[in-house]
Amino acid sequence: MAYPIEKKLVIAVSSSALFDLGESDKIFREQGPKAYKEYQEDQLDAVLERGVAFPFIRRFLKINECFAEQQPVEVVLLSRNSAATGRRVFRSIHHYGLAISRAAFTEGKSPYAYIPAFNASLFLSANENDVQKAIAAGFPAGTVLPSPVVDDLEDLELRVAFDFDGVIADDEAETVYRNDQLEGFHRHEHANSHIPHNPGPLANLFTRLSILQKLEDKAVEQDRHYRRILRTAIITARNAPAHERVVTTLESWGVSANETFFLGGMKKGRILTILKPHMFFDDQKSHLGYESLDVPMVHIPFGVANRSPIDHNAPVFLAEAESPDEKTTGKVKPNAG
Repeated sequence: MAYPIEKKLVIAVSSSALFDLGESDKIFREQGPKAYKEYQEDQLDAVLERGVAFPFIRRFLKINECFAEQQPVEVVLLSRNSAATGRRVFRSIHHYGLAISRAAFTEGKSPYAYIPAFNASLFLSANENDVQKAIAAGFPAGTVLPSPVVDDLEDLELRVAFDFDGVIADDEAETVYRNDQLEGFHRHEHANSHIPHNPGPLANLFTRLSILQKLEDKAVEQDRHYRRILRTAIITARNAPAHERVVTTLESWGVSANETFFLGGMKKGRILTILKPHMFFDDQKSHLGYESLDVPMVHIPFGVANRSPIDHNAPVFLAEAESPDEKTTGKVKPNAG
């Protein structure tokens, strides 16, 4: 029997993250919603080009093929389109053979409020404003940054990489670092090395991926020729002795990563260029500026690293997005750390 949605690992994705909607968005901005609707109707059978999140989503859905009885994962579409203009999106989904059947079309309104309704552990969107609202509401979300789409069909493995502080864990350590600098940070983390961090916005996603990996462990026990398809990594600027608290936190949650990198301030691009993850999540845009690597980057606008220098208690919001699945171009000042 398939898992009910409450027990599945669910990822919600906007059509702007899954497909390239640049041309559609341009028509909306320059000619308005009526022309946009007419354009989508005229292009109903024109297949949309793959977007930045496409390779990640395609591999994620392949997990169900390995565990056909359980069907442990699901992808849900959350879109600013109307159901009528969203028909082209679903026809493109069908063209590419993606097993996506559930959706919410909100006709210009941000769909982030429906993240918990679908039990989603992550909402991926190219719309920064929608993602910032989701994070402010306490929901797990990330902004897919523009990058070339690279989808090697012979590469079956799904590789997912995470920053630690402000992504898997909360922003406590980052706050200490900003207030007390590196020496104070190491002193604080050493003194609290036995105390687990509180969960960050993607803690649930990381934990549920670990559950899937345990399913793969059982598959290997039953069939030594089983080929694993999921690999996780943590890439953090921490180094010893601050690494202790990372280990303490993960052990307290009963999870682990396949690969863990404590870089001590080295550029994360050194690892990403070798690992080549299909998605890398970080809370600081200054760590995501590796456009030449062709690695899909997702910004998690959470915590002190994303607060205004004027108001340290409020999240930073960009201009209100108005178009369906709009690709915003607002820029956030990079942060150190």
